[in-house]
Amino acid sequence: MPLDAVCLQAVLEELRPQLLGLRIDKVQQPARDQVVLLLRGNQRLLLNAGANAPRIQLTKLTRDNPAEPPMFCMLLRKHLVGARVADLVQPPLERLVRLELDVTDDFGQPGKRTLVLEAMGRRSNLILLDGEGRIIDCLRRVDADMSAARQVLPGLYYEPPASTGRLPVTEETEMGFREKLAAANPERQLDAFLLDSYFGVSPIIARELAFRTAGETDRHIFELRKEQEDRLWAELQGFISTIKGNRFTPICLRQEGKPMDFSYLPITQYGAAAETERYGSFCELLDDFYEARERMERTRQRGADLIRSASTARDRLRRKLALQEKDYAATQDRDRLRISGDLITANLYRMERGQTKLVCENYYDENCAQTTIQLDPLLTPQQNAAKYYKRYTKAKTAEKYLREQMDIARRDLEYLESILEEIAEAETEQDFLDIRNEMRDAGFLRRQGKGKKEIKRVTKPREFRTTSGLRVLVGRNNRQNDKLTMKDADHRDLWFHTKQIHGAHVILCTGGGEADDDAIVEAAKIAAWYSQARESGNVPVDYTQVKYVKKPAGARPGMVVYSTCQTVNVTPEEGLIKRLFVK
Repeated sequence: MPLDAVCLQAVLEELRPQLLGLRIDKVQQPARDQVVLLLRGNQRLLLNAGANAPRIQLTKLTRDNPAEPPMFCMLLRKHLVGARVADLVQPPLERLVRLELDVTDDFGQPGKRTLVLEAMGRRSNLILLDGEGRIIDCLRRVDADMSAARQVLPGLYYEPPASTGRLPVTEETEMGFREKLAAANPERQLDAFLLDSYFGVSPIIARELAFRTAGETDRHIFELRKEQEDRLWAELQGFISTIKGNRFTPICLRQEGKPMDFSYLPITQYGAAAETERYGSFCELLDDFYEARERMERTRQRGADLIRSASTARDRLRRKLALQEKDYAATQDRDRLRISGDLITANLYRMERGQTKLVCENYYDENCAQTTIQLDPLLTPQQNAAKYYKRYTKAKTAEKYLREQMDIARRDLEYLESILEEIAEAETEQDFLDIRNEMRDAGFLRRQGKGKKEIKRVTKPREFRTTSGLRVLVGRNNRQNDKLTMKDADHRDLWFHTKQIHGAHVILCTGGGEADDDAIVEAAKIAAWYSQARESGNVPVDYTQVKYVKKPAGARPGMVVYSTCQTVNVTPEEGLIKRLFVK
């Protein structure tokens, strides 16, 4: 669920004691919709104004920043670096946060700045105000063409979004509740009635209140008995009491181990279909819930053109290979062409110019069966025979050429599949730059003319530590896989790769010793996680010593062969990956 107003209230109650009085040391903008304030004490405050995940939280996740900060980031640095957090203010049941800041100007005079986060779905925004409430700038400017009712532009005084007109749920009384219920359309479902009547109730909470009242989420008003009406008021009153008393519990709902939703109240409506996990803090919950989603969104935004280029090249190769296989199959029938030439030659004495076909005995057949050979009436019998011999020779030559071309196409297809897997696993901006350069060198992307020079950063492989303390290194792309396996790894280290499945090269550093069985299994699970089989179970992973891994001459980056190996079947575990990862 998106962060609703009550959940936002719960997060702010958690943040206030941790943030008040802290100084802003740095401002970063890792993505278009995200701003990170680095606060004194190594605290990272994330303000996300994205349409799919608007929120404010303390985060432990590190995000890669662009080589050049956006203009909005530079503006925030100018006004906010050195400021102190004075207060966090949320209007009652609004999805809006005002981060009140004490600043000092260039002349040493104290002043005020306000950073407003409007966490309202596709209308989310991040707005910087001066001490008088005037807009300095914002993440998304809204002019009169976009909204006649409310503009958000530099120089204007800030006006909060208009109210919906519904009654805030915390102001409801028993009499008002019963009047609304009596006047409601009896065909309405309970959850729809709650959403229509009250401000501050989200869909999942409305369904939960209906479920706790009637045992199902789609009960209609006309189906309620008197005691169930009393029960609904009791549940609503308990919900109001929870909000007023700030008694919230960070809850994550998981389905088959994957996060599906989160809440600030225990959720029972899904029954056995969902598992409930309680967290120690809302910030920890939000980090876990949004981590995978952010990675997918980052891949979609930054890697969209790479995915499109790689997919287009892959699809083109598939079509080309299909045509080559069709032509190759045709060359396997070439003996028929040679026999036709032989039979024409053997029957020259019977033939005349202008014939369209020759009917004769096929002496290559053990029964000398009659056969019909098509002829070109414009050619002499000798020329027809020569034509069939020429087609036979051409098919014979084409067989060898097509076999070579099909081998190349299959290798390129396999390579492009590995590129697509790299893009899916890419985490940082440099990862995408490395993949782009690799595709250029491989000829799948055009080289651009002289322009802005790219800032290259040296990236290191992902690093993990097994439970027994052994290092595990994972390549981020094909070039790094080659370097890791062929140059950096000791020849006695263990090399892991999913069996006949695209994935990263994984090195278990043994230091010349023997790796314990648990370390081997953990390294295999890491290899399975960083492969196309991440979502699968019982994944076969080959492992062998690095000295048995060779790179064929002329092979694409990341392509290797190995002469001996052992195989272990494992199931990837996200929890294990997070526990073993070295930050």
